[in-house]
Amino acid sequence: MRPRALLGAAALGVLAAALWWRKNPSACPYGQRFWVEAPHPIITRARLREVLRPEPGERLLEIGVGTGYYSLDLAEWTGPDGRHELFDLQQKFLDHVMRAAGERGLSNLVPTQGDATALPYEDDSVDAVVLTAVLGEIPDTAAALREIRRVLKPDGRLVVGELFGDPHFTTLASLKRQGADAGLAYQEHSGNWFGYFARLG
Repeated sequence: MRPRALLGAAALGVLAAALWWRKNPSACPYGQRFWVEAPHPIITRARLREVLRPEPGERLLEIGVGTGYYSLDLAEWTGPDGRHELFDLQQKFLDHVMRAAGERGLSNLVPTQGDATALPYEDDSVDAVVLTAVLGEIPDTAAALREIRRVLKPDGRLVVGELFGDPHFTTLASLKRQGADAGLAYQEHSGNWFGYFARLG
């Protein structure tokens, strides 16, 4: 087969896999963690901090932590008096992040394995929830957003990060609709159509 034909076949294969994955939402397996370790253009740590505006001593909940691209920074932003709840469907990702936290000398991270549609946290107990390139991976997005609304404090905020190219990319317009249905009003965002961090509350 000619190189051009091989390239075309490979591109079609990638497209087919992406379309299948979009129609069948699921979390990225630990064995394919290179996808979540890649650079995150547009949805940078600085942009996350700008939208989240974390305060020392806050209790943050990060759902879908992956290998901790943002986790350790989030833990540092809240400081030793803060608490950073790590929540993921896969224990291997939690173990990965906790090893990295230990290497950096951070002790305010608390890992919990579970399903985002049934969060094991008290009502009105979390200052902020962060999901980056995760919302579209949850099969029942509406249920997850209702759970997030339940655990957030009355003045709490939800920050969602999305990057175009992710098979489960959620547009800002769709996020606004889904958030409103769960009782979470859009407040602001930073970025553009191809990538953004948006805050709801």
